[in-house]
Amino acid sequence: MTYRNDPYDPKQVALLDPAALEQAVVEAEKSFAEAVDLDALAAVKHLHLGDRAPVSLARREIGALPPAAKADAGKNVNQARQAVQAAFDARRAVLEAERAARVLREETVDVTLPVDRRAQGARHPLTVLGEQVEDLFTGMGYEIAEGPEVESSWYNFDALNMGPDHPARQMMDTFYLKTAAGQVSKDLVLRTHTSPVQVRSMLDREPPIYVVCPGRVYRTDELDATHTPVFHQVEGLVVDKGITMRHMRGTLEHFAREMIGADIVTRMRPSYFPFTEPSAELDLWWPDHRDGPRWIEWGGCGMVNPRVLRACGIDPDVYTGFAFGMGIERTLMLRSGVTDMRHMVEGDVRFARAYGMEV
Repeated sequence: MTYRNDPYDPKQVALLDPAALEQAVVEAEKSFAEAVDLDALAAVKHLHLGDRAPVSLARREIGALPPAAKADAGKNVNQARQAVQAAFDARRAVLEAERAARVLREETVDVTLPVDRRAQGARHPLTVLGEQVEDLFTGMGYEIAEGPEVESSWYNFDALNMGPDHPARQMMDTFYLKTAAGQVSKDLVLRTHTSPVQVRSMLDREPPIYVVCPGRVYRTDELDATHTPVFHQVEGLVVDKGITMRHMRGTLEHFAREMIGADIVTRMRPSYFPFTEPSAELDLWWPDHRDGPRWIEWGGCGMVNPRVLRACGIDPDVYTGFAFGMGIERTLMLRSGVTDMRHMVEGDVRFARAYGMEV
């Protein structure tokens, strides 16, 4: 390398030699021409246009030249750089055109072939019904809340006032998961209800809270006409000042009439749930039951237990609330007269098509 006080001799700066620059252009053109696709072209780009490429290194040497020599050297380097860039751009344009032609060739569709216009499937009525429930409550000002299907025992049980000895925590009701060591964990479960989403909502939000929590839940039930180990729930939660059972009853009456029918008959029976107090079962009159007209349990409801509010950091002396939970499968059975829950999980498209939901 030469320095400003050296006698000017271009041959001393080998990278700025016109022959060296010309050779750099030739090598770049050859390298680009040998690239068979855009990935290969990108892989060699840095060798000729990167910071360590010959023309880039030559540009750095210009500062070492005397002032009288800088103009010519800069001109030569810029011309070489432009030639390399032009070669790269030209090769890229060719490869892009080849790729586009190949895609058109490989993805060509013969539009003259006959098409099977029969529907290949149908949206499942449980999916559609769940969306209708969500639309109903969002129209009432509620927020849709979701949570994980694999839950900790604290969210699934403890925060909901279910102590370690509560019957619902036994293996006969709950799927407990194994740890990485292969041991069954008492702290990790497949959620048995969507109530953990209510807990998460109270922890994440400040009152007033109006949420509905749809989702898939798991219990160790045998699959039969009225039970399934995997089913869908929608739960609702309201926490606000001055909330009473009258608000809950009005909400559930509206819910039932919109889902089942305007002439639906409901009743509430006193019941017990650890996370609500007082609690009730909401029953619907089913005149078309296969065994004759009767009351059918639709879901549970009640005023949120003060212990649950405290566990979630909400003062029960200031706020009250109500919660409810209904099964989507049970709702479909009531509104559509389905008598066997197994029809919903067998995957027979004829079951879904009967609801006029073909796609």
